[in-house]
Amino acid sequence: MTRSPRICILVPDPADPQFGAHWHPQADLLEAPLAAVGLSVDFRPWTAPGDLAGHDLVLPLLVWGYHARPADWSAFVDGAAGLRLANPPAILRRNTDKRYLLDLAARGVPVVPTMVFERLGQADIADAAARFGTPNLVVKPPISAGAHGTWRLEGAPAPAAALDRAMLVQPMMPAIAQEGEWSLFYFGGRYSHAILKTVAAGDFRVQVQHGGDANAATPPAAACVAAEAVLAAIADPLLYARIDLISDGAGNYLLMEAELIEPQLFLEHAPDGGRLFAEAVRAAA
Repeated sequence: MTRSPRICILVPDPADPQFGAHWHPQADLLEAPLAAVGLSVDFRPWTAPGDLAGHDLVLPLLVWGYHARPADWSAFVDGAAGLRLANPPAILRRNTDKRYLLDLAARGVPVVPTMVFERLGQADIADAAARFGTPNLVVKPPISAGAHGTWRLEGAPAPAAALDRAMLVQPMMPAIAQEGEWSLFYFGGRYSHAILKTVAAGDFRVQVQHGGDANAATPPAAACVAAEAVLAAIADPLLYARIDLISDGAGNYLLMEAELIEPQLFLEHAPDGGRLFAEAVRAAA
């Protein structure tokens, strides 16, 4: 009798006060299509996963909270070389730090204009405002998730918590309030579905914890072109990818983030219910 491939999905540390007890609904959405194609799914905390050698494939899709423990996360990724990990360790390592946006921009990818300051100061804010031609800026840590530690500056000084540390500075994109942010999903290099994320009135963050909303939608052709350019520039084989894009107001779409570690996949909005995702996992296992 043929053994069903064993898949492990890594989940938050059970002791994490923010994420430790809230991952199960997302796990159910991931497990259902995998089980439908004959895969056996196990869930282990990324902070103490035990022996994973018996699994055919390990997916870090629910490693929520990794951004708050960068040293532990780096140690896990460095020690994962012997695992069948998808996406692979080298990809996870690069994608952990949002400075990858500068690398992709250097490769010709259309990216939201981004400056990086290793110890952000008020003078740097002024420099960024002059370069971008607007005092409306967004500052964010290079390692973060869920808009944690992200501020919008509208000509005001940066808060003390944003200063004297490494930060990315970007112009506030008007389209975030006018249209929203597009997320396009790819599994095994093939397009699956898209959602349009919108902000709550008066906010600039699309995450649900900040009042944002997400709905299935057909992306503009220009957004699809931009997403394909991102994937081509990354070049590495990706089991899963979420490409987040924003309009520049002139008919083009710019990369906000390429989510390759633990993106919410919104399989509930996939027309096939996640079948393409499951088939990509099965093929990789």
